Amino acid sequence: MSQEKTGRLPLIGGVIAAIGASLCCIGPLVLVMLGIGGAWVSNLAALEPFRPYFLGVAVIFLFLAWRKIYRTPAAACTPGSLCAMPRTNRVYRILFWIVAALVGLAMAFPYIAPLFY
Repeated sequence: MSQEKTGRLPLIGGVIAAIGASLCCIGPLVLVMLGIGGAWVSNLAALEPFRPYFLGVAVIFLFLAWRKIYRTPAAACTPGSLCAMPRTNRVYRILFWIVAALVGLAMAFPYIAPLFY
């Protein structure tokens, strides 16, 4: 794989893991707030036992993304490649912190959820 595609893999993995970790808790609340309801929404709670695994995978992917974004030496990027462009690096850093906020929300949500009920 090229340098550009391998740079995105940790971010994509972190997003998928954060979504998986939040499906059991945040998903039903968001659906109810949007006016979408039904008996099937309660089936999302069946994913609750897998939440720690999803969060663990999300933290691992966040670490890999952090290492790729902040610790990759500039010499590793060939001139003219995507990773050598400052705008691309800025977008990756913004996406990294958005994903980190989602993972943080997924970790803190069981403690914050009683405030909404």
